[in-house]
Amino acid sequence: MQSTRTLTDKIFLFLKGLGMGAANKVPGVSGGVVAFVAGFYEEFIYSLQKFNGKAFKLLINGRFKSFYRYINGKFISLLFLGMIVSYFSVSKLLDYLIIHYELYVWSVFFGMIAGSIYYISKDFEGWCTKAFVSLLIGIIIGISISFLDPAKENDNLFFVFLCGMISVSGMTLPGFSGSFILILMGNYVLLLVDSVNALYDTMFDVFSGDFTFIDNAYRIKMLEVLGVFTLGSVVGLVTFSHILNYVLKRFRNITLSLLVGFIIGSLGVVWPWKKTIFKTQADGSFKLDSRGEKIIENYERFLPELNSETYIAIGFIVVGILIVLSLEWYGQKTRKVK
Repeated sequence: MQSTRTLTDKIFLFLKGLGMGAANKVPGVSGGVVAFVAGFYEEFIYSLQKFNGKAFKLLINGRFKSFYRYINGKFISLLFLGMIVSYFSVSKLLDYLIIHYELYVWSVFFGMIAGSIYYISKDFEGWCTKAFVSLLIGIIIGISISFLDPAKENDNLFFVFLCGMISVSGMTLPGFSGSFILILMGNYVLLLVDSVNALYDTMFDVFSGDFTFIDNAYRIKMLEVLGVFTLGSVVGLVTFSHILNYVLKRFRNITLSLLVGFIIGSLGVVWPWKKTIFKTQADGSFKLDSRGEKIIENYERFLPELNSETYIAIGFIVVGILIVLSLEWYGQKTRKVK
């Protein structure tokens, strides 16, 4: 599974990490789709499942080079470096674009996911009754998730750990959006906005020589929440990778058809033409969370009118599809060279 990578390969792997990190933060988009379309999904799962008893023994015995080689360290480190950088760069840009150009951002992601369905299914030759049933189940689950109502925010550390374990499924299961799952669990703002911003502010303070944040109870609480969430994500990532590696080996066709179903079902979440629905009280006012933010209930989807804005949005859908086709072309070119 491991192979010698050129400098260009390493740069592209880092960029793919940026893409996964950005996708994981956008509700409705799955980082696993990026891995699948970019052609490194199976290596990603393979590398994660190498975090096992043998790897732990190598680490405990101080055999760091052997540990690094065993877990496919070059691949994992470049990919995760891209994801980490993404949270403080690309994802910040995405936050801005979603606020100011929401329709067009959703259009690009809709196109990317639609293109990924084509990519994943075009070479799939294992269609049978079980595969079609699995596909249907995946579609039903994906659509059902998009219509669930979000829960209330909860900063209990055990629940935060559970959020980390469950939301990381978006990285391992194409079509399952980890960030959308966090919205359903009520903790999207807490875990992907507030706590990440607290870390960003803390890093800025440390580099500036300002350590007054130590006395800031809210900042410390957010850093604690982020630490527990990260730990839960790591545990979930390794656990899911072992499960997926097992089912992909033994039930490959059924698993792949189920994943295609998840992705088809997730199209409802990223449908570009929608407006946010907020929870309201009996007097018609918006329900607010602990920070005074309006609580999201769900999205109301509608068919667009034929106007210039709609045509531009359709153009961005085409752009999204072309991005996927470009990734596919690059993946095929890379595999031929190797």
